[in-house]
Amino acid sequence: MEEGKMDENEWGYHGEGNKSLVVAHAQRCVVLRFLKFPPNRKKTSEEIFQHLQNIVDFGKNVMKEFLGENYVHCGEVVQLPLEFVKQLCLKIQSERPESRCDKDLDTLSGYAMCLPNLTRLQTYRFAEHRPILCVEIKPKCGFIPFSSDVTHEMKHKVCRYCMHQHLKVATGKWRKISRYCPLDLYSGNKQRMHFALKSLLQEAQNNLKIFKNGELIYGCKDARSPVADWSELAHHLKPFFFPSNGLASGPHCTRAVIRELVHVITRVLLSGSDKGRAGSLRAGLGPQGPRVCGASPFSRSLRCQGKNTPERSGLPKGCLLYKTLQVQMLDLLDIEGLYPLYNRVERYLEEFPEERKTLQIDGPYDEAFYQKLLDLSTEDDGTVAFALTKVQQYRVAMTAKDCSIMIALSPCLQDASTRESLSAWSVMSEWKPSTWGKLRARVLTTNCSAETTLGKRMCPEGAEPHGLDLG
Repeated sequence: MEEGKMDENEWGYHGEGNKSLVVAHAQRCVVLRFLKFPPNRKKTSEEIFQHLQNIVDFGKNVMKEFLGENYVHCGEVVQLPLEFVKQLCLKIQSERPESRCDKDLDTLSGYAMCLPNLTRLQTYRFAEHRPILCVEIKPKCGFIPFSSDVTHEMKHKVCRYCMHQHLKVATGKWRKISRYCPLDLYSGNKQRMHFALKSLLQEAQNNLKIFKNGELIYGCKDARSPVADWSELAHHLKPFFFPSNGLASGPHCTRAVIRELVHVITRVLLSGSDKGRAGSLRAGLGPQGPRVCGASPFSRSLRCQGKNTPERSGLPKGCLLYKTLQVQMLDLLDIEGLYPLYNRVERYLEEFPEERKTLQIDGPYDEAFYQKLLDLSTEDDGTVAFALTKVQQYRVAMTAKDCSIMIALSPCLQDASTRESLSAWSVMSEWKPSTWGKLRARVLTTNCSAETTLGKRMCPEGAEPHGLDLG
């Protein structure tokens, strides 16, 4: 990053989440990720730098080990001219969603993370002149809790995502409940995967976005976003799938394009051979809970027809979905079983606050931290060490549950068959580590989701714990 030549006009708003904001360079395939904070919560430059460096180290020493080197980009921490950051903040302010403006971009430290722009991902398989289509999927948690500590019966039948849908509609975040269920996507069964992907395309919410040459062409920010238009999407995608076959327009063309997109994404999700350590994390042990979510519209439809849901064909061990699911399953106890252990560690830290650094609560995320994550025992010996290991495993699992899978596609030769015309592809995982303080809020949200799904809305307005670092 050439600090002396930074021009805010070369950068544009790309997107933001709860804790960070991303801008993309107009020509180069790079983005900058800045931290965000409430107006009354500022951090020192040293704290900002360490926070960002921890994210980089977490990627190098944890996520890359689990998911594989070719699936993870860690980025680097860069220091930028303060005047550039201030002018950039002013330039993009009008493009930010109103719902995200409760936090301000960090303009005081000058630190940011520099990462490749995965929506314009280039690899040796892509020629420079070819257009790039990028599909970003946030698949969420792919299994139903199997821990005996779970007290809500609903949580043994309905996945967290589907329960959350009821809560989000009840609170007005989204207009309607999505038909997407993560267990369908993670099943490895192509019929269920096709249904899951079509459901995401129908009601993307914030779980699916499509970019063309780095520009967002499909996806929504919040409940006020316009209803998804498949015809408009098909117009953008047609050159990728039908470059010269004369297929005109209309419903038939739209359905054909969407069908081909779904098939290509499925094929890519089931492919891959990059080596990571997650494949042996739970060797021979798959999800012990139900393999079909009771709230999945796909499953309900088959039940109405008197048919059984095809459970799962199994994910290939080399594919990113399989590896992501394995890391998610580091959640061995569910939040209900974990919370007493979290409190045990918190009580210890209250008594011995100087131990926070020794216990690596906030990093460093090094090889020693990673090795502790491989202890999959669930028999509690009453020690702080056991409790801490389970909490750290849960944090990593939460990170995997909230990661994004970026699929970059580029057309091959025009005389290739339809399925082969998009055979040039690359898959990446995008993530951000879950924070320690988020666990307490997780308990409340999980209970509210279960109660709302049961039709007993017991979560009062404004019940989110005040002052927690929600990650």
